[in-house]
Amino acid sequence: MNFRAIKIGCVVLLGSALQVGAAVDDMKCGSLKNAYGPYDYYKDKSNLPVVEGHHFTPEVESLVSGKVGRAGSNVGSDLDYTLRAFPNHPRALMSMVRYGERERAEKPRHTLYTVECYLYRAWRFRPDDGMVRLIYATYLAKHGRSSEALNHLNDAINLGESSSNLDYNIGLIYLDLKDYDKSLSYAHKAYQAGFPLPGLRDRLKKAGKWKEPALVVDPAPQSIPETQEVKAEPDPTK
Repeated sequence: MNFRAIKIGCVVLLGSALQVGAAVDDMKCGSLKNAYGPYDYYKDKSNLPVVEGHHFTPEVESLVSGKVGRAGSNVGSDLDYTLRAFPNHPRALMSMVRYGERERAEKPRHTLYTVECYLYRAWRFRPDDGMVRLIYATYLAKHGRSSEALNHLNDAINLGESSSNLDYNIGLIYLDLKDYDKSLSYAHKAYQAGFPLPGLRDRLKKAGKWKEPALVVDPAPQSIPETQEVKAEPDPTK
């Protein structure tokens, strides 16, 4: 699974801890059947423009407004449409999480399901999508459901390629789980690979857990004696 460079740290940093206790299952979260789709975000790129052009616009993604000029359009209904057509659309999932945080509601206005249902539907649709597992782990960690978050996080690590973006977000999740050693380890990996956002480092500093990575000094190369030609001694018997 190839992780795209999508920064999900904002999902961890924004919003307050909502009380999320309602269980999710196939019945509560509805069928995946849909009039348009469902399509895979990574495999069905040719179908993306229809949805993103009419529903997942920049205004919807940033939660400013629904699709401008379309009657009955609003943030909730446009996000819902996007995630029913493309259940594992990573940016739409992140926007839905932020929308729930902003509305301070498990089921934000004009949506068919709870925020967690959209994450659960994405997982059910593509259990091998590491980004879905990472976003779900972020959500669960933020809401104090540590054991569930770790299950999804471990799966995300196993499914995904190593990248500074992945390491950064794993560090944020471990920080929310108060596993500071692992959070620091992933922070070091992310920053040594050039990840630009300072949020993880700043939060570790605030918690009194930040340490600069140890400098690795290459040992001085040992001198190698010059190769000398070995001449055979003359045979005295000849």
